[in-house]
Amino acid sequence: MAFPHKLYLVTNELACKGKKLLDVVAAAVKGGVDIVQFRDKHATEEVFTNTATELQSLLSKNNIPLIINDRWQVAQYIHAYGVHVGNSDLSPTAIRAAWPQCNCLGYSIEYEEQLNNTEIIPSDYLGISPVFNTSTKVDTVREWGLDGIRWMRKATTKPLVAIGNINLTNVADVIKAGADCVAVVSAICSADDPEKAAAMLRNEIEKNSRS
Repeated sequence: MAFPHKLYLVTNELACKGKKLLDVVAAAVKGGVDIVQFRDKHATEEVFTNTATELQSLLSKNNIPLIINDRWQVAQYIHAYGVHVGNSDLSPTAIRAAWPQCNCLGYSIEYEEQLNNTEIIPSDYLGISPVFNTSTKVDTVREWGLDGIRWMRKATTKPLVAIGNINLTNVADVIKAGADCVAVVSAICSADDPEKAAAMLRNEIEKNSRS
């Protein structure tokens, strides 16, 4: 499937540093975020579902797709656009079997051998995780770097979403290296002005995109 998105926000309440999650997401969308992932590994099922429902309501009014990290049953229940999974989650093949109507399925690639895994076949995009080491995700296998993006761009035709300590100082290089889309957490969520931060990132992405 086509993956037209350029600026991907990954967020939760904790990432927003005391600001209201919905306010941060609304501001980020105004600034140019065009897809949002809700990721919270520690929230209870009830809290997670309630927050995901609020996000879905907000984003659907703006025609922005919501991706749910890992909890595909919540994604299905709230009619989210899709789900994103990693190596410790239910596999893309299993999710496709359980939820055939899933519109978008992302899969994190953490090491080279994964590209030989048949699990990339049912995936709609691949997350390069992490491009640069980051404090928001510590259970990582390797740091890809810009050379890793270039390698993966040659190795697959799947859309590539780069994530991991990407910000205004390096986003242009990440796009030039071959990423189709950039996912950020702190660069927007921790900003004093999330809308402005998103707008500046989006501008750099657009200036350096191949299409």
